[in-house]
Amino acid sequence: MELDEKDMKILHLLKEDARLTVAKIAKKINMPITTVHNRIKKFRQEDIIKNYTINLNYHKLGKHVYAYVLVSAAYSENKRRDQEMIMKDIQKLPYVEEVCTVTGANDIIVRVRCTDIEELNEFLIRQLRPVEGVEKTQTLIVLDSV
Repeated sequence: MELDEKDMKILHLLKEDARLTVAKIAKKINMPITTVHNRIKKFRQEDIIKNYTINLNYHKLGKHVYAYVLVSAAYSENKRRDQEMIMKDIQKLPYVEEVCTVTGANDIIVRVRCTDIEELNEFLIRQLRPVEGVEKTQTLIVLDSV
């Protein structure tokens, strides 16, 4: 599906606020409501819009520690596990928000949120590192983000 400038404006508005009604979007970009409705329907059918979600205030939820964990996968001849299998096992763990394959010195990056450093430490030692195929980890704690 080829997207035009109006499509991109609709997607931008929805990305900023997924609660916008079709009527409000149509008014903002000066298009008929039915046209906007049909375009959004097409975006869902084409899997351009996968889902609608929310952005949480994690500090108000008590999740004060935000970290990225770099994971090196173990690739020994006698016990080789597929990287995707390792990622799926990690995704099932509590506190994990996202798991990605990356290039560079590490194989996987994991985004986690915890209540405090002690909880992060418990997660790393008792849950993440025991996952079969995890060779080593390096944790980067986020100090601030915009």
